[in-house]
Amino acid sequence: MPPLVIFDLDGTLAESKQPITSEMGMLVAKLLDVTQVAVVSGGALSQFLKQVVAKLPPDARLEHLYLLPTSGAALYEWRGDAWSKIYEERLSETEKETIETAIRAAAKETGCIDFSKSAWGERIEYRGGQVTLSALGQQAPLDEKKAWDPDHSKRHALHAVLKERLPNFSVGIGGATSIDITKRGVDKAYGIRKLCERLGIPESEVLYIGDELASGGNDEAVYKTNVRAENVGGPSDTERLIKSMVK
Repeated sequence: MPPLVIFDLDGTLAESKQPITSEMGMLVAKLLDVTQVAVVSGGALSQFLKQVVAKLPPDARLEHLYLLPTSGAALYEWRGDAWSKIYEERLSETEKETIETAIRAAAKETGCIDFSKSAWGERIEYRGGQVTLSALGQQAPLDEKKAWDPDHSKRHALHAVLKERLPNFSVGIGGATSIDITKRGVDKAYGIRKLCERLGIPESEVLYIGDELASGGNDEAVYKTNVRAENVGGPSDTERLIKSMVK
């Protein structure tokens, strides 16, 4: 059993922005009984609490759980009765405005997003340590999100233009319709390194589980660390993997 197991969230533990199932909640709780667990994804802390923490059994060992929202730009750990922020690499208001200007220009240049058309919620969201572009809006239905860019071509086009326009930031593909932008050098690899340092665990002993480990995927940054990576095809694969670990 690895001393630390790190999960991606959307597409790995749950469907995009959906809560984990009761079965997944029980399995994660069993894993928390025998090792330390972390979740890293582009969502804000509130998304982690709603999708994961709220769906765990009441007796889950939260002291063994670590949350890395905004692609590792922040780290939270449980301190008895509340989640405590260990660090956060926040973007300034000036940086936020620079990023938003670039996003709107990239949307126009690629033709992938028309900001004049209505969306399901905000398309550009400031999450403290990250600005996230959600092409269809933050509350877009899951079916619409899956249909928008099935071959990743729109996200890759936006990603390429934004990387060119924002050389002083880290630009990464997020979920099914999103691009995540953080401070330069701040990504999932950064968060993993910070957590391993805090826990005193060598990266080589850590297991990372995600659904987008291929080139251009939102888990690709993990390869900048020495963790062992396991690719899954979705939450059902993750359930089977956890069952094999806690058997």
